[in-house]
Amino acid sequence: MNTRPPLPPFTKASALKKVRLAEDGWNSRDPATVALAYTNDTQWRNRATFVNNREEAQAFLETKWLKEQEYRLIKELWAFTDNRIAVRYAYEWHDDSGNWFRSYGNENWEFSEDGLMKNRFACINDLPIKEEDRLFYWPLGRRPDDHLELSDLGL
Repeated sequence: MNTRPPLPPFTKASALKKVRLAEDGWNSRDPATVALAYTNDTQWRNRATFVNNREEAQAFLETKWLKEQEYRLIKELWAFTDNRIAVRYAYEWHDDSGNWFRSYGNENWEFSEDGLMKNRFACINDLPIKEEDRLFYWPLGRRPDDHLELSDLGL
């Protein structure tokens, strides 16, 4: 069996690591690689979209990152139990007309024993922002370790 550490049951340290690894993956904007973090039969709810397996998750992400350009994400641990993690997050992006948004959300995650995400339930709200009001300016890709967290940014 392939595993994706850290594995449940989670400690605070391993939950924090799992959240950062998820953030790093999504900031890569590589749908095929990100989809590998999910079980073959993963179930998602993302706004009004329902995803029912890994292939649908990859297709969802391909569409998402075509629409949400210059996507930069910060996730923050909210709570955890043995095999579940709750996060809050914010990400900034613009559409193909150059309109900027900051999207705020919460996710509930449930993991299988091999460390793959089995369930992902997301609630998200999009706030139009002016380009000069952006807060996430690092080069596309992984957020630098010295970049402020959501709480530090007052988000």
